[in-house]
Parts: sequence; structure tokens; C-alpha cells
Amino acid sequence: MNKLDLNGKRAVITGGARGMGFAFAKRFLESGASVALWDISGDTLDTATKALSSFGQVSSQVVNVADYASVEAGAKEAAQALGGIDILVNAAGIAGVNVPLDEYPLETWTAVIDVNLNGIFHTCRAIVPYMKQGDYGRIVNIASMAGKEGNPNASAYSVSKAGVIGLTKSLGKELATSGIRANVICPAVIKTEMLDDVTEEQIGYMLAKIPMGRMGTVDEISAMVGWMCSEECSYSTGAVFDLSGGRATY
Repeated sequence: MNKLDLNGKRAVITGGARGMGFAFAKRFLESGASVALWDISGDTLDTATKALSSFGQVSSQVVNVADYASVEAGAKEAAQALGGIDILVNAAGIAGVNVPLDEYPLETWTAVIDVNLNGIFHTCRAIVPYMKQGDYGRIVNIASMAGKEGNPNASAYSVSKAGVIGLTKSLGKELATSGIRANVICPAVIKTEMLDDVTEEQIGYMLAKIPMGRMGTVDEISAMVGWMCSEECSYSTGAVFDLSGGRATY
């Protein structure tokens, strides 16, 4: 593994206690950053914090990204613990259910939009002011190929991720003349715990579209996200980075 130059950087990672978020945190710590893990589960956070503490400075906050007051409080606590915030990676997300739109449960639709889209609006709104204090920041939002193409029987998830792409493009342009960069990454299928909530049929549909014929790994997405969070990613903002095993062709 090549180490990134994240020395002295202070990162908030939502959904940081497991899956992609945990892998990002480990890669960042190994590259010299300090990290604040955010998750809605205190027990999961405790386990993740213990597992990562040997790699560097780890703080953790129980945060519900769907609740702005919780996000605002978490941002204040993370900034105090780390001495500021330079990096925000929004990895928290839920899959919802796989059913046709005309059968989609109203409460599940609302939950998916609240976490996947409104949650990213909340974190960016709360954390960008901390980045403005030092005129430096890197924001990476995790979207999905579903947000670019739309996956059948996954309307809420597809809509939420399309919204994340639009939000990031808008924010990137707003901050373009500052030292803050905001970009979005669209992975295809990454092997994480989230797939436990996805049907085998849906996974098969997604894999069939990937020329490499396999899922991506958390190490592969961590490598790209790590670079997107580095000082070297200086001339890209409001941009969409694909990680799709060849699925994305535009």
C-alpha cells in the first residue's frame, strides 16, 4: 500500500465505524491524519475506535446524520477533539428495499432520502464553516452508479444518490475560488455489510453490468478517496469520479 500525504490533516468520516468508512479511516490514519468517526451506533463506534486507535489519533461521536442538531453538535465536538476539520468524507448510507416504485414503502423512501441525501446536506452545511476558517478543505461524498443510471427496483436509493451528485456539483462551484474542494465518487458494487440489505437478484443485476465481473474492494475505493482528500487533488472540484470496474463509459 502506498501511503498518502495526509500528515496533520483532520478528518470526519460519517459511517466510519464499519464498511467503507472504517477502511477510509484506517487508510487516513496510516497516512498521518487524525480521524473523527461518526456513526449512529455507540457500540459499533466503541469497537471501531478500539480497533483503529493503534494507528493514530481517533475520536468518535454518536451522530444521526438525518438530524441536523445531532450533526451540528457532532461537528463542534469533532473540531474540538481534533483541533479543527480539514476533511469530510460522507460514507453513511442505507440501501432501502428492492421493490417496484408503485410498491415502495413511504416510510422507507423517507428514511433513505433522509440519510443518504439530507444527511450529506447536513454535514456539509455544518462542517464547511470550519474549513472556511483555514481556507482549506477536502469533501468527498459517496454516491453510486445507481445515481447516474438508476437501478430498477431501487428508486429511493437511485434518487438519493443522484441528488448527492447534484449537491456536490453545486457545492464544488460555490467553493471553487476558495481552498476547499468538493467532489463525489460513484462506485459500482463494493463488498461491504450494506449488501446484506440487498437481494441476490439485485446484486446479480449490478454485477452483470460490470465488465470486470466482480465487486470492488474497500481497499480499492480507499485508495481513490484518499487521493481525493489529499492536497494533490487541487484542480478538481464538483467532479464525479467513477470506480466501476468498467461499467461507467461516459
